[in-house]
Amino acid sequence: MLAVTILGNNSAVPAFDRHPTSQIVTMDGINFLVDCGEGTQIQMMKYKIRRAKISHIFISHLHGDHYFGLVGLINTFGLLNHQQDLHVFGPSPLQEIIELQLKVANATLPFQLYFHTINKDGILVDESKFEVRCFRTNHRIECYGFVFTEKKKPRKINLEKAREAEIPANFYKKLEEGLDYINKKNELIKNEEVTFESSKGKTYIFCADTKYDESLVPHLRGADIIYHETTYLDNLKDKAVERFHSTSKQAALMAKKAKVKKLLIGHFSSKYAELVEFEKEAREIFENTEIAVEGVTYQV
Repeated sequence: MLAVTILGNNSAVPAFDRHPTSQIVTMDGINFLVDCGEGTQIQMMKYKIRRAKISHIFISHLHGDHYFGLVGLINTFGLLNHQQDLHVFGPSPLQEIIELQLKVANATLPFQLYFHTINKDGILVDESKFEVRCFRTNHRIECYGFVFTEKKKPRKINLEKAREAEIPANFYKKLEEGLDYINKKNELIKNEEVTFESSKGKTYIFCADTKYDESLVPHLRGADIIYHETTYLDNLKDKAVERFHSTSKQAALMAKKAKVKKLLIGHFSSKYAELVEFEKEAREIFENTEIAVEGVTYQV
């Protein structure tokens, strides 16, 4: 299962009971934390997120609303005697910042804390069932989006055909991997004759802070769900350009050009008390758009 739970959908200033950016991506039974704005721990407790399942944290960039909650969360893990290794991915100054905060607090952690510096596009985590990669966005400082992808599942055995071909059960694992079978008569049984093709793995993309930039479309293309920032409504697109952010219509246009299946929008400016116009504007261009609502889990 691949899903995303929104913990924070606001931009720099908490307002109107909305919180700075943070979300949990669940994949293969693991919780991945994406950004850790102020208040993330409170949101985790409110929405019953199992902190013990978090082993990887991805920080898109070093504006405070995306990582000011991180050292507090790491410290809490220590106080709760968290044992699992913790891997933190982010731009290069992040390690120095967090290690200094832990040092001056004389904090001792009961788990191994590993920092992984991001400085270019590429794969960050590569496991048998999934991978996580990153790509650079067009923001005021170094900033990265993250792509969470389920790897293609094994082929499914057509039991009736496999038995007819007298393929032993101990070879089924290799059939799932796509291998052909040679029987006792030295006859080739092609894999596609005794298996069904598996479904394609799902993809969720967190497109971090960025101004409108069509060069990002290849990174988003064909995704099942993307989250794209929409800091302003479209009448403030000049302000969006000036501050390296996007508008509702620009996010929708990116989704349309990338031919994604669903668009979630967030990172709303605190100047807006109501958000209905964001969804309305985006849907004029890309119908399958929803506001990323805090506390809601979206199945990919």
